[in-house]
Amino acid sequence: MAKSKHDKIAENLAKRFGSEYKKHKGIDIVTRDRVIEVETTRNGIYQGINQVKRSSKARYIAVNDRNIENALNATKRTGIGVMNEKGKIIKKASRKR
Repeated sequence: MAKSKHDKIAENLAKRFGSEYKKHKGIDIVTRDRVIEVETTRNGIYQGINQVKRSSKARYIAVNDRNIENALNATKRTGIGVMNEKGKIIKKASRKR
């Protein structure tokens, strides 16, 4: 069976950040200093935000190129960062004040 777009992105990001993709368990990628939730649909972005919002680490939503604008709008004033599917940070994560 072919891998989904979500799985391909998550596996590539996990490899890039020296971690592993947790396919069926919580947040997709957890490293020493950040958490990354991969989303490939507009509606999934809000689910991803809920997934990472309580983490004490830097929080990121990784999205495919066509959802970058949607992710930027959804994460305004949340402290959650946005990265593209290659791991390039579009919006740096910060803590909400």
